[in-house]
Amino acid sequence: MNTKFSSIMDQQGTEQKKRVKEGFVGQRMIVLPPNIKRKIVTNTMIKNLYLTAIGHYPKASNHDRERKHGSSQYILLYCLEGGGHVYLNGIPYEIYPNSYFIIPRNVPHRYTSTENNPWSIYWVHFMGDIADRLYERSLVNDSPQVIGIPYDENRIRLFEQLYYILEHSFNEKDMEIINFKLLYFISSLIYYKEENPAVYNTDSISNSIAYMKQNINEKFGIEELAAQQNISVSHYSRSFKQKTGSSPINYFNQLKIQKSCQYLYFTDRSIKEICTELGFEDQYYFSRLFRNVIGSSPSQYKKRHKK
Repeated sequence: MNTKFSSIMDQQGTEQKKRVKEGFVGQRMIVLPPNIKRKIVTNTMIKNLYLTAIGHYPKASNHDRERKHGSSQYILLYCLEGGGHVYLNGIPYEIYPNSYFIIPRNVPHRYTSTENNPWSIYWVHFMGDIADRLYERSLVNDSPQVIGIPYDENRIRLFEQLYYILEHSFNEKDMEIINFKLLYFISSLIYYKEENPAVYNTDSISNSIAYMKQNINEKFGIEELAAQQNISVSHYSRSFKQKTGSSPINYFNQLKIQKSCQYLYFTDRSIKEICTELGFEDQYYFSRLFRNVIGSSPSQYKKRHKK
């Protein structure tokens, strides 16, 4: 045999051997039977979002899966160890430990684990009436993105509950439980930033808001607040409005009113004492501001809500 041809064939054989769709040591995978899926889509409680397949591939060496015509379902890949890449229409997205990526439906794609550090991934396929909208919530500036997220043991425990129930039953109630938990599992990834703002809020406006809360009893002008963040008044005002929809001083006053509600509810301080405590020199101004924010006067609020 021609030596060059033999070498090419050996190389092709090696490449084919390396590309593994599934069959990894320790892998777990469940695909819902068609008859079960047909029952789900008629169940008004869970047809909005439902699981069609679920799995866990630990240390998935040479994992390589390609769908030239995409999938009719969304595919969520959640990586805990190692790494890999997802390719959408040829565009690469790097997957790394403690990150997730949702492959959109009906889009050609391929995903592969890193050769020298193969990923360990949890994955689910999902569909439903709200699946499109949920996927949109995962986008960053309307584009797919790999999202890093802190490890949470409870999230893995939730996945294991899903898998355990599926292993033992496909009955109607169990499928309802599974898909309720599925929504929570996916939401714990997509909405993590909103549920844990302190982890992500490190920009100047978030820092300024934290500064306001720590100094709620002070009286600040916009110049002082901008200087505290070491930025110009115009840039500070513009950025604050973009992030909160409010001017800095209005936002600070709203925080003060919220604090005054706590004082009115939990303490015996008079309205005058609360004004002084929160840096309001004019009690009538405070009362007008309180009414604008809360919808009633401080005295009415105190009478209605005082324990």
